[in-house]
Amino acid sequence: MHIRPYQSSDAEGLSAIYDRAVRVTGPRSYSPAQVTAWTALAPDAARLEALMTNRWRFVAVTTEPIAFIDLEMDGHIDLFYAAPEVTGTGIGKQLYQRTEAFALTQGLTRLYAEASEVALPFFTRQGFTCLHRRDFEVGGVAIHNYAVEKQLQPD
Repeated sequence: MHIRPYQSSDAEGLSAIYDRAVRVTGPRSYSPAQVTAWTALAPDAARLEALMTNRWRFVAVTTEPIAFIDLEMDGHIDLFYAAPEVTGTGIGKQLYQRTEAFALTQGLTRLYAEASEVALPFFTRQGFTCLHRRDFEVGGVAIHNYAVEKQLQPD
């Protein structure tokens, strides 16, 4: 496995990773209706490509993409998904560490995200603080996630 910057040819595979991750890992903490609503938010390949304006994306790759992270220029981690078969293998941690190191080179002093119930333990293990629970609706379905942040300290 290696980590590299996003390439346009990754878009379709990353869209599929998002969709599969939500469908397979989402039910650990969310109801079927919530998973269906969340899955409806999955960006297709064209939308993922359009999202590349003013942000950085890194991709973990074996023979094909297996995980990705999306970082906006203000330190917001927007999308961070791994193929279900690699969840819990340390690939997400490596991808996150690469992104944090990059953020420091860009002068960022804070990273923040909206972590799902499934992702919250991962973020807290990386040193993020949970600020509060966010309750909202997607397609008329009540769902929640957590606002998390981490203050970065240059070495």
